[in-house]
Amino acid sequence: MDWIASFTQDLQLSAPALWHGLSITLKVVISATIGGVFIGTLLALMRLSSVSALNWFAKSYVNLFRSIPLLLVLMWFYFAVPFIYTGLTGNYLTMDTALVSSIVAFMLFEAAYFSEIVRAGIQSIPKGQTSAAYALGMSYSQSMRLIILPQAFRKMTPLLLQQTIILFQDSTMVYAIGLLDFFRTNYVRGDLMSLLTQYIIFAGLVYFTISMIATYAVKKLQRRLSV
Repeated sequence: MDWIASFTQDLQLSAPALWHGLSITLKVVISATIGGVFIGTLLALMRLSSVSALNWFAKSYVNLFRSIPLLLVLMWFYFAVPFIYTGLTGNYLTMDTALVSSIVAFMLFEAAYFSEIVRAGIQSIPKGQTSAAYALGMSYSQSMRLIILPQAFRKMTPLLLQQTIILFQDSTMVYAIGLLDFFRTNYVRGDLMSLLTQYIIFAGLVYFTISMIATYAVKKLQRRLSV
């Protein structure tokens, strides 16, 4: 069992780098979730709008991103973000290109999935509540902001969190564009120290553990909200 002892010793030495990699992963997931929910909510409202142009745009956006592999989207934005930034500002992107590209790609990609969750949540609210809001003199935006969306978000919070867990699992794909997230940090360290199998197994166990704990927490929250 020498390989276990050697891996344990090296794991202690690589702990700071692994923690940094995990922080990068969480930064991508949290930023993409916040931005994705915001954009997804706007898309859902556009999808439910009576304005045909807005409805068409939102529907096309969702169908486009749900039809393209995530890895391809990551590669697109990895090359597109620096080009667009330079074109708009005239300056070169000084931030980590892989990090910014990953956040933007995941944000826009997940927005398509979040929008469908938000749309379903809004449609689950009885239409009588919208009519009651109009009867009280509220505008469409006021009824959505004050009446419909708060109730809809309460119902769809577990689904949004489940999609975030999927996003966390998919975040390993940033390996393809060179971002030193948790998975790539494990891979690089393992390859460098000839402990690649051990580090890959360790990374898998960490992702599995975090996902299982998060899934259990979401199910518990879902039971509380259903009461």
